[in-house]
Amino acid sequence: MSSYQDYQDEITRASKTVQKKIAETEKKIDDTTLQVQNEFFKTCEEMGRAVISRATAQIELTSKLTEKLGAAHSLPDVVSAYQEWLSKQMNACSEDARQFMTNSQEFMTTSTRLFSYGWSSVGMSR
Repeated sequence: MSSYQDYQDEITRASKTVQKKIAETEKKIDDTTLQVQNEFFKTCEEMGRAVISRATAQIELTSKLTEKLGAAHSLPDVVSAYQEWLSKQMNACSEDARQFMTNSQEFMTTSTRLFSYGWSSVGMSR
């Protein structure tokens, strides 16, 4: 009978060990999920601020063009105002494209880092 009791005790210990490991893994998954969500939220928030900033700059640029066109007294003044506006607009578009590429790269780098950290930290890496 003692051997049966030892067997049951061993199974109980093993079961408790497995339950503890499962609880630890679930906590790691929860922590990693929360970290990933926070990082993505932060990245999206930064990108949103950049879009708002860019939209504000576009409004200001257009407003200045409108002012200059309103103050223009000749065709050369109008052409000059449009040339200045177009030059600034092209620079802004170039900067927007550069910023988009930088944000995209940062987003992909962050995603890769978080997901690889997340899977390896919960013992799910191959």
